[in-house]
Amino acid sequence: MTGPAAQTGPAPLHDDVSGAPAGGVAAWLDTDDGVRIRAAAWGGAASPRGTVLMFPGRTEYIEKYGALAGDLTARGFAFATVDWRGQGLAGRMHPQRDLGHVVTFRDYQRDVAALLAFARARALPEPFYLIAHSMGGCIGLRALIEGLPVRAAVFSAPMWGIALTGAMRAAAWGLSTLARPLGLSGRMAPAQAPHPYVLKTGFEDNTLTTDRAQWDRLGRQITAHPDLALGGPSLRWLNEALVEMRGLSRRPSPPVRARCWLGTDERIVDPGRIHDRMGRWPGGALTVVEGGRHEILMERAEIRDPVLDGIEAHFR
Repeated sequence: MTGPAAQTGPAPLHDDVSGAPAGGVAAWLDTDDGVRIRAAAWGGAASPRGTVLMFPGRTEYIEKYGALAGDLTARGFAFATVDWRGQGLAGRMHPQRDLGHVVTFRDYQRDVAALLAFARARALPEPFYLIAHSMGGCIGLRALIEGLPVRAAVFSAPMWGIALTGAMRAAAWGLSTLARPLGLSGRMAPAQAPHPYVLKTGFEDNTLTTDRAQWDRLGRQITAHPDLALGGPSLRWLNEALVEMRGLSRRPSPPVRARCWLGTDERIVDPGRIHDRMGRWPGGALTVVEGGRHEILMERAEIRDPVLDGIEAHFR
C-alpha cells in the first residue's frame, strides 16, 4: 500500500479548488485492516434534517463534492464523504500510484464502516441518508443489503453493470479472470490509460457532463493537486467489480426507500441493469433525465437543480 507523505500529518482539505462551504473538517481514518483513508464533514449538530453520507465513484475524491456539500448544508443537512482506498489521498493499493486497484471489492465495506464511525464520532445528526454515485452505487447497494442505517437512499448512475458490448463483456471476464492465476492482476486493464480522464479528454468528447464550467472545475482540481489524480483500473479491480455486480444482481432489493437518477446520454454504466434493479425495488423510483450524462449531480443548472429538489423531497 502506498500513499502521499501527507498521510503522516493532519488530513488536508483543499478548499482552494473544492467550492465547499466554510467549516469543513477532514480526518485520516484507519480501517480495521490497517488502510488509511480520508474523510471530511460539513455541518453538525445544528443541521436539523440529519446527515447525508456521500459515496463517491471510481477515481473520485472529497473535493469533487465540495459544491454538493454546499448545496445540501444550505438545505439543512450535514454532509460527510470519503476517499475510498486506492484513490484520492487514501492509501493506494498498488505501488503504481496512477493505477486504480483493490484487493477485493468487499474491502470497500471496511471503508464504509470507518466513515460511519467518523460520522458518529463527530456527533453528526441522525437520521443518516445515502447518496451514492457510480462505483459508490455498487458499494452502497452492498452496504444497504448488509444493514447500513440510513432512512432513505439516492443513486446517481449507479454501477450495477458496466456499459460494454457483448464481445467486450466476454473479453473483460476472460482476461480479468485469467490474469489471476498468471499473476497479472496488477496490470492495467486493456484500453485504459494512466492519465486522469478529465485531463486526457476534451470537453466536446467527454462522457461525464454537458456543463463546461463543471468540466473545467474538475480539471483545475487535478491540476492543482496531482495527488488526487487516478488513471485506469487494474485487471484485478475489473474482475472484482464484475464478480460483485453479478453477485448483487442476484440479491433482492433492501427494505430502504430509494430513488435513482439516470441520464439519457449515459455511456459508462449499464442502463439496462439500472432499469432492472429499480423496476423490482419495492417503493423505488427511477427518473430518467433528458440530455443528462454520467455526472447528473455535476450537470448544468437546468438538469442539476431539479435533481437536488427531488433529493431533498425524497429525504423528507
